Amino acid sequence: MQAEITYTRDTGEKLVNETFGPNNIRRRSSGMEERHRVDIADGREARDLALDGNGFVLVEHRTAMHDFFDAAELKRVYYPEVQNLIGQVAGAQRVVVFDHTLRSGDEAEREAKLVREPVLSAHNDYTEWSGPQRVRDLMGAEAERLLERRFAIIQVWRAIADPIRSNPLAMADARSVDPQDLLVAERRYPNRVGQTYRLKYNPAHRWFYFPQMKRDEAIVFKVYDSAKDGRARFTPHTSFQDPATPPGAPPRQSIEARSLAFF
Repeated sequence: MQAEITYTRDTGEKLVNETFGPNNIRRRSSGMEERHRVDIADGREARDLALDGNGFVLVEHRTAMHDFFDAAELKRVYYPEVQNLIGQVAGAQRVVVFDHTLRSGDEAEREAKLVREPVLSAHNDYTEWSGPQRVRDLMGAEAERLLERRFAIIQVWRAIADPIRSNPLAMADARSVDPQDLLVAERRYPNRVGQTYRLKYNPAHRWFYFPQMKRDEAIVFKVYDSAKDGRARFTPHTSFQDPATPPGAPPRQSIEARSLAFF
């Protein structure tokens, strides 16, 4: 399939992403974006995708969640599910699930439930600097000791309502991304400042997606790995407008959970 991916042009301008408003659901950013038509392969037909090789993998994962918009149920039920899943898929000795983001393609629902919209811009959530900094932010007195060993930041993305018919998630094969393609963007929150990567266009990028994802499937992907031994470290990703989306398709509902994984 061919579709447009939104990239960021490298103009030398300082890139800034900022969230604000109730529950940080509002977003603004600087920089010049550009769209490129690219091939996006069906990941369901790729049998050899691997977390350490490509940076992402699709897994079957049943959840006991009833209401993903119930914050208490998420902490009680979903966070332990994600913790166990990442331990199994990544082989981590310790997993700390530290936050999540709910997204909806429906503006009225976003306003009513204070959730964010799908991000139609290729990015990676952490950088060479902000990955270790997140450990320092979250792990207190343990942080420096934990940073002495390998760790990764791993995310789990899934549909809340299935199947996903609009704005699916596209994943860049980490092996196809040159470090020079990653542009640092300052990430401003009300209480702290972090960093993310925006993605500059490179025709070598290889993109995958998983059509019509169901509620009991999940994409597990790495957005940071401290190991520099050839395994995937950063996995840019983005929502995109699927030309096969039928008219009247329901807006996307999804959740991504973020975790620190220590090895």
